[in-house]
Amino acid sequence: MSEAIAQLSGVRRSFEQGGQRIDVLRGVDLVIEPGEIVALLGPSGSGKSTMLQAVGLLEGGFEGSIKIAGTAAETLPSDRRTALRREHLGFVYQFHHLLPDFDARENVVLPQMIAGTARVEAEARAEGLLSSLGLEHRLDHRPSQLSGGEQQRVAVARALANQPTLVLADEPTGNLDETTSDKVLAQFLELVRGEGSAALVATHNERLALRMDRIVRLVDGVLE
Repeated sequence: MSEAIAQLSGVRRSFEQGGQRIDVLRGVDLVIEPGEIVALLGPSGSGKSTMLQAVGLLEGGFEGSIKIAGTAAETLPSDRRTALRREHLGFVYQFHHLLPDFDARENVVLPQMIAGTARVEAEARAEGLLSSLGLEHRLDHRPSQLSGGEQQRVAVARALANQPTLVLADEPTGNLDETTSDKVLAQFLELVRGEGSAALVATHNERLALRMDRIVRLVDGVLE
C-alpha cells in the first residue's frame, strides 16, 4: 500500500477571544491517500479553513501530529516546513488572489520559476494547464480582463503548476454563481485527477461534495 500523502492525528487548535478559550479543532484525525479527492464538509464557521491551514502548514499553534508525504511537519524548523509545502502542496482559495499586473500565463509561470523551473519549460506547462481549462484564448489577458470563472480557473492552473501531490482548496467556487461554480468544479476535478494529485476541498455545499471520492464532515471540532 502506498504511503499516505497527508496524515493528521489528534490535531487541535484553540484561540483566545475576549478572555475566553475557543476550541476550533478538538482532535482531528484524517488520512488522505495519493490521488484521493476528499470533500471537507461543514457550515461556515465550523473550522474548515483552520483545518486547511493545519494541513497546509500555513501557521503554527497546532497541537498533535501532521505528516505530509511521511514527514512529521510539526517538528520541522520554519525553512524545512516551507520547503515541504513548496514540494508537495498547492492552494486554491475562494478568492483567486491573482497578481493584477501579470497576465494569465505569467500568473502560472511565476510560481514555477520561483521553484527553479526554466522560463521556457514553465511557459509550456502554463499554456498546457490553461488550455486544458478552456483558456487557450485568454493567455495574454490580465485578471481585470477575465470573468470571475476565468480568474478562478487561472488560480486552479497556478495551484497545479508545480505538480503538487496534494491540492488544498478552500471553497474554491464559493464566490461564483451556481452555473459557473459547477463548470469550474468539474474542470478542477478533471484536472486534478488527470494530474494524479490528491485534493482536500473545503465546502459547505453538499451537492458539490458528492462529486468527490469521499466526504468527511467537521462537526464540533472533530471529523465524522
